Amino acid sequence: MRVTLALVAGLLVGMLLARDAAPPPWILAAEGVLDVVGTAWINAVRMTVIPLVVPLLLLGVAGGGDARAAGAVGARAFAWMLLLAALCAVGSALVAPPWFDTLTLDPAATARLRASATLDLPPAEALSLRTWVLGLIPLNPVRAAADGALLPVVLFTLLYGFALARVDEEPRQAQLRFFRGMADTMLVVVRWILAAGWLGIFALAVVLGRKLGVAVLGAIGFYLLVLVVLHLAAVVGLYAYVALARPVPLRAFARALLPAQAVAMGTRSSLAALPAMVRGATDVLGLPPAATGFVLPLGASVFKLTSPVYWPVGALFAAKLYGIDLPASSLWLVAASAVLLNFSTPGIPSGGMLLQVPLYAAIGLPVEALGIMIALDTIPDMFKTLLNVTANMFVAVASVPVSSGRQDGEPPPLPGGAALGG
Repeated sequence: MRVTLALVAGLLVGMLLARDAAPPPWILAAEGVLDVVGTAWINAVRMTVIPLVVPLLLLGVAGGGDARAAGAVGARAFAWMLLLAALCAVGSALVAPPWFDTLTLDPAATARLRASATLDLPPAEALSLRTWVLGLIPLNPVRAAADGALLPVVLFTLLYGFALARVDEEPRQAQLRFFRGMADTMLVVVRWILAAGWLGIFALAVVLGRKLGVAVLGAIGFYLLVLVVLHLAAVVGLYAYVALARPVPLRAFARALLPAQAVAMGTRSSLAALPAMVRGATDVLGLPPAATGFVLPLGASVFKLTSPVYWPVGALFAAKLYGIDLPASSLWLVAASAVLLNFSTPGIPSGGMLLQVPLYAAIGLPVEALGIMIALDTIPDMFKTLLNVTANMFVAVASVPVSSGRQDGEPPPLPGGAALGG
């Protein structure tokens, strides 16, 4: 509730400040301070990513002492991720075009949006397929962690975890005790950072509202509506499968997810919601360590189901915004790229936007449109993260068999008799 109120209040304050075309110096100074506060809070959340993901992955792979079983679980999880991404890409590419045919834009509003599009872009080579493939194997894992290159770190951690599972019991347990303590400590740090989430989100919302103002609310509202509806439809589809296939009881699935979904919508970070996901999967669903220590961290790190949903929508919006006729072949290329590049999307708010830069250039869409969509991404990203968190829990439930013999709502015994979190 604090996070939601801070978001709404920040947007209102920012839009009120935007009404003044020539604001006094103190407003500009206050905006600069809030920008620093908001950015510092996001950096604090990102700071916990590597120290949290690495020990959880290692405990999930090597903690059970059965690397072969972990590999089988990983293969099933990856298959589910790929299937969900393909289904969402096809659905978005089929549903969104007729909807966008109803959108008409005022030329003056289009000119104002085009004039406001600014984005510092990295070189195209930095986002090429060749660079991405070669970057999966880091020359220096420590350097990759320092640079925040999450996917190479995850792959190295998996390799290390499978190797650790094959060493003698004494040295393996010594390392596992260290990483277990590290994971528990990082969960405490994450809770401290999330406690200040309302302040960071208020600061970010004021800056965003000040930048956008109240211009072209009709076109923006249409774009946001399409995104929100499609993401909620995907979430409903995941719940419907659980209700029909019943890998776990639907009520327990919803109850286990609710705290993580609340954190996800407030922070716009799947990784920030990871501790709540782990608690829900353990305490409510009774999922085994293969799910809580392996599938969930892996999914939160690399699986972004939102990409196949919003990439086609963004391409259609950019084409409509600049009056470009987007052929069906280009739209399906965008959808296919969203599936293939899904696992390399950075786990930060709007991180997937930069991956689309060379794609837009290849199909003739203006790259400046991505700057506009990044500026508009606060509200949609809340629902994107909601879908990502729901999909991560869904994959964990679908790919890891749940122990039978528990009644719905009965808390399972925790491994080693220790409680997770506080």
